[in-house]
Amino acid sequence: MQPSTARLAELDFFRGLVLLIIVVDHIGGSMLSRVTLHTYALCDAAEVFVFLGGYATAIAWTTLVARRDEAAARRRFIRRAWEIYRAFLVTAGLMLLSSAILRAFSIDAPNMALSDLDRLIESPAVVVRDILLFRRQPYLASVLPMYVFFALAVPVIIPLACSRPWLLAACSFTLWCLAGDAYWLLPAAPENRWDFNPFAWQAMFTLGALARCQPIYAGLRRSSADWVVSVVALMTVLVCAYYKLSVDGASYSVMKRDLQWPRVVNFIALVWLVTNMMQYGWMRRLAGRVPWISTAGRKGLLCFVAGTVISLSVDSVLYWWTDGWLDVPLGLVADAVAIASLLFVARCADLLKRWLGAAGARRTVGTA
Repeated sequence: MQPSTARLAELDFFRGLVLLIIVVDHIGGSMLSRVTLHTYALCDAAEVFVFLGGYATAIAWTTLVARRDEAAARRRFIRRAWEIYRAFLVTAGLMLLSSAILRAFSIDAPNMALSDLDRLIESPAVVVRDILLFRRQPYLASVLPMYVFFALAVPVIIPLACSRPWLLAACSFTLWCLAGDAYWLLPAAPENRWDFNPFAWQAMFTLGALARCQPIYAGLRRSSADWVVSVVALMTVLVCAYYKLSVDGASYSVMKRDLQWPRVVNFIALVWLVTNMMQYGWMRRLAGRVPWISTAGRKGLLCFVAGTVISLSVDSVLYWWTDGWLDVPLGLVADAVAIASLLFVARCADLLKRWLGAAGARRTVGTA
């Protein structure tokens, strides 16, 4: 995890893969979701997504500072916060619109989505106000509000990650410890608490930034403790997997909202093992063979928004088609439709960006 200005092929691949996993994990009858991370670990794709967000943000900040200055980087991430806020509003609107369309065809959407639609019909002005103020976060849009706060905090987090990592780690850890109490300070409409506590999840974002800005991994790999850390990481992963697979209700034993410590420990162990395996170059080669996954990773925000609509729609139609029963063939079809739809969105966005770039270059040449 050495700092560099080059964009890592593995980073785009992992981000794209995680986006695909998030899509299928929100489809109740999905077959692929039976073998994704949350089945075998106390953590899930959310930790990976937030960690990679911090890692990618550190790359973007340091690259922009090197090319221009910190003032330009601060302005960029203030704009980024506004972009994420707009994405949240779009996602919230799409959740409500999709729920309304599904209801019009007598297809039941998940209860969490329908409850927001019902309240919108009853009190439209109140619901719109609550969405604008983050007091209400319609189904599957709930991860974006905390990213707004992360983007605004980047001008503090990344410089500290580069110059005073221990101070940043101490502050992040302290805030994480106080997150349970701080959670109740977040704005929320009645019975609409935040699904993700940003005071807790900032720890995962900060961990990603520190992993990028500091040679933590390289230092441990060079030390005599390398094999000890690897053995401890492997044992941790195996114990967590055993607990998750054998203890009834294990998925509910570790609160995701507040990012409780077993999730963090399990995730760090997994990161160590995966990073060790990446040293053999297999991830870079795999990324080169399936470039469409990396394309989705490069269009992270767009694909996340599109993925929420895809998950909600496919999940609802599959549940309606099967009457709520598990159907392996139809579940696999649903997975294929969801994944193909998200990859199609990413591909179209990439082609559109290239076309606009080429058109802009032609205009520049024409006016020269």
